[in-house]
Amino acid sequence: MQHIASLWRRLQYRFDNLVSRSTPALIGWLTLACFAAVVPVSVVLVWTDRRPPSTFSGRLEAVWVSVGQTLKIGGAVGSPLYVLASILLALVALLFVSALVSLITTGINQRILELRMGHSAVLEARHTVVLGWSDPVFSVIAELVTANSNQRRSTVTVLASKDKAEMEEEIGARLRATGTTNIVCRNGCTTDPAVLARVSPQTAKAILVLPPDGDDGDAHVVKTLLALNALTPETGDAIVVAAVHDAHNHLTATLAAGPRGRVLAIDDIIARLVVQTARQPGLSLVYEELLDFAGDEFYTVLAPALVGRTFGEALLAFSHSSVVGLLRADGIALNPNPGTTITASDRIIVITQDDDTAVVADAACCIDEEAIVTANPRPPTAQRLLMLGWNRRGPLILDQLALYLTAPTRLDVVALGDEPALGGTYDAAGAPQHLDVTFHSADTTDPRVLGRLDVLSYDSVIVIGDTGHASPPPFVTAQAPEADDRTLVTLLHLRAIEEATHQEIPLTTEMSDDRNRLLAPVRAGADFIVSGRLISLLMTQISESPYLADLFDELFRAEGNELYLKPACDYVRAGEEVTFATVVASARRRHECALGYRLRAQAATGPTYGVRINPDKRQPVRFTPDDWVIVLAES
Repeated sequence: MQHIASLWRRLQYRFDNLVSRSTPALIGWLTLACFAAVVPVSVVLVWTDRRPPSTFSGRLEAVWVSVGQTLKIGGAVGSPLYVLASILLALVALLFVSALVSLITTGINQRILELRMGHSAVLEARHTVVLGWSDPVFSVIAELVTANSNQRRSTVTVLASKDKAEMEEEIGARLRATGTTNIVCRNGCTTDPAVLARVSPQTAKAILVLPPDGDDGDAHVVKTLLALNALTPETGDAIVVAAVHDAHNHLTATLAAGPRGRVLAIDDIIARLVVQTARQPGLSLVYEELLDFAGDEFYTVLAPALVGRTFGEALLAFSHSSVVGLLRADGIALNPNPGTTITASDRIIVITQDDDTAVVADAACCIDEEAIVTANPRPPTAQRLLMLGWNRRGPLILDQLALYLTAPTRLDVVALGDEPALGGTYDAAGAPQHLDVTFHSADTTDPRVLGRLDVLSYDSVIVIGDTGHASPPPFVTAQAPEADDRTLVTLLHLRAIEEATHQEIPLTTEMSDDRNRLLAPVRAGADFIVSGRLISLLMTQISESPYLADLFDELFRAEGNELYLKPACDYVRAGEEVTFATVVASARRRHECALGYRLRAQAATGPTYGVRINPDKRQPVRFTPDDWVIVLAES
């Protein structure tokens, strides 16, 4: 057996050497091999034929005909010159046919390879272009599919430095159905203008630039925006929406985006929402409902019937839509004075199910004046807050918290790293006097640490991904991959504390990956700020309605109008059945826009967890002292 194996290996070795030689030598050996196989077989066929030629020369002639037909060189018989001429013509024909087949096959293979690699150009108009590949891309595509569900045909084109087949496979795995939306993937570098031309951004209606994963995510976004400007220097009607992680890079990206661009600062927005939600439990659920295309969202409508009437009257002019502001020639006016007159050029900003569901239907007749109460503003109270974890968003959260506080507040920050290093990332000297921040170095995944903290004594607990350090240098945006893992472990111990004490911890959690939220061991209806999903929802909303960039900017700021969850008993009598029109009328007296409510009894029941946005103003509802009204107000 060893001898046979050795012989086989030697034959393989000689064959490999033969194949590796020059093309003429390879052709010669293949020709000899063909003749060595065809001639003996042809001889056998002729000599074993039922009626072989009677003469030896006749049999040799028959062998030649068989060889010629088999090798496609004619096999003609006659004079030697005639035979040579026929062989030459056959070889010339064979050469040209082989070359032609080879060229056609090569061209087809190259085209197929080009298509599979995603290098072909897209010929679409009024489509949406998504540039970049990161986890939020799935939420972006899913929301675009939902937004386009009422259109007969729409296209979303994705360009990223990733294999086309892999992109299509991952999208297919995460999105089971795309409805009327066609998803087209192309491979290439988004910072190369020549490659950008493949997705035809010149004819697109919207372009979304996603920050890729990695340390140079923000720099990549800026270069992509510059490449877009180089490809389409003239201003078109396509809205460009981009996102950067570090707020320090926001101005740079805005300059690169140009006048048609809108750039979101992810860390800044997340920090604002974390603080707003920590102050008002349940607010994250409200934003989730408003930003998700599957529910009610912001639209603008023309209402000729309301021209000349006041904004206060418009609040009750739509029974199935909630009025929150005006879109005027000079910009957005959220929650303007109720006495503001609506002009012919104004568009009314409403929260409604779709752009065709905002129909004027007066609900003023459903107001129960007797049920309206007038409550005095509640005085600010001192608070104790606890933050578990520390990352690059930590200083931003503390800065935003200082803007909102009006009463003495103590904040304890517990995170990895030494206390001087943690404290050095926050400018305590510039903070307001009523915010007292203390840093503690400890591992929040250790149950003994949480036990010593007496978590239940705090008014609110904020859990963020703990990396033990603050903001990295400019253009470096990566967060430690284990940050969400540490958050899950911390939440597990907090859940154990709730179950052991039978008390609820007012908890706000910040995560990076939406998939980890499904694993979070917290009670149903808890507040989550998932940066990836939230930013993808914002980008999609703005890409469909550009004016929303200014609207959300005001909602997320400490100044101006914001969303609040206020006690329902401050607006109407608790325990009595009232229409939501009565709640809207009560809020109007306080210069507020009521747009929904949250019922305490349903706070742990999905999928809405008691949140009802844009209810029918004519339908009755009974509030308890523990329920909330969702309003748009300045304070």
